[in-house]
Amino acid sequence: MAPQDAVLGWDDDTTAEAYAAFTRTFPMYGATSRDLARWAELSDASLVVDLCGGAGATARAILERVPHEATVLSLDSAAAMQRVGRRTLTDPRLSWITATAETLAAHVPPASVDAVVCNSAIWKTDTTTVFAAVSQVLRPGGRFVFNVGGGFAGVRHPDEQSTRTGPSLNALIHEIATSDYGYTPPPAVTSSPKLPPETITQYLADAGLPVLAMDVTAQRSTMAEKKAWLSIPVFARPEGNFTHAQRMRILDAAYALTTPDTPTITSWLVVVAQRPGGPQ
Repeated sequence: MAPQDAVLGWDDDTTAEAYAAFTRTFPMYGATSRDLARWAELSDASLVVDLCGGAGATARAILERVPHEATVLSLDSAAAMQRVGRRTLTDPRLSWITATAETLAAHVPPASVDAVVCNSAIWKTDTTTVFAAVSQVLRPGGRFVFNVGGGFAGVRHPDEQSTRTGPSLNALIHEIATSDYGYTPPPAVTSSPKLPPETITQYLADAGLPVLAMDVTAQRSTMAEKKAWLSIPVFARPEGNFTHAQRMRILDAAYALTTPDTPTITSWLVVVAQRPGGPQ
């Protein structure tokens, strides 16, 4: 049974408001969005899809690069996230579609899209179905640009290891939950990365989207930003039968053992694919 104040996924008003507040206050999603928008080469685009667009952080970066007459479609299955986005991002070039990524082709005409951009979410989807849908809606020469967290891709930027000093905030959370709340962490399981580069390349090739580039980037932040991210209900730790209030007390206790401006590095694999038939 879920705790009384449990947050049940992304389509939750509390999560949506907290997530949007985080994106306004801290640079992580804005920086990764701008990086993806740059790779998408949007200066001449007329139609762009922000896939799994949430509350609009990536749409905002796309809008900064597309022409004034362009249209941007932000597609996401969480109505709560889009309600926040509609309130905070009112650019007339932007339209919202409440639907899953897998159904993209049902909402966009074939071969009509100049670029599809997906920030921080592709590994949560049925990737083979999504890649096929993206291939269907892209025009010849259209780009598909997305990123995959380093852990999911099995990649690590060299700076990530060299910058780390002391235990991570996640590790401290689990230590305090164990010592103060009798938490039993699940057994450690060694598993292969969900979407390593070679798997991504093959899936994209199967969908008719050859890879143009892959780049392992380092997203730099601080322990204070990491704490704020873990305060978003859907990201709160540890797993298990905790209330959100308990998770926040554990987070506060763990954070008290760190230095707020301690630098942290998160690795991302950026992938750029293109539908054949247009200019390279």
